Amino acid sequence: MSKPHDPCAAAGLCQHPDACPLNQVKAGTDVRVRQLTASPEVAHRLREMGFCEDQQIKLVSQQANVICQVCNVRLGISAELAKTIFVEPVKPGKKKAA
Repeated sequence: MSKPHDPCAAAGLCQHPDACPLNQVKAGTDVRVRQLTASPEVAHRLREMGFCEDQQIKLVSQQANVICQVCNVRLGISAELAKTIFVEPVKPGKKKAA
């Protein structure tokens, strides 16, 4: 059984109790970046794009690519890259002001 605010589309299958890879998050979910597990060079580029630790993002869609709204901009990344971004749900009422 999934938690009430579980963002993971594969509820119960995540190996991390408090975080889920971005590629497994349900479309339309608001999440906060917890950890980047990509190589240092790729993690640096992700941070430049706005995927920083503690940054709130919204997963817009998951099809061929993962589309996220980051800092009021929509960005598309590959599902493979999204696997390296671990996120946690944003609890209702805890949204960060833009």
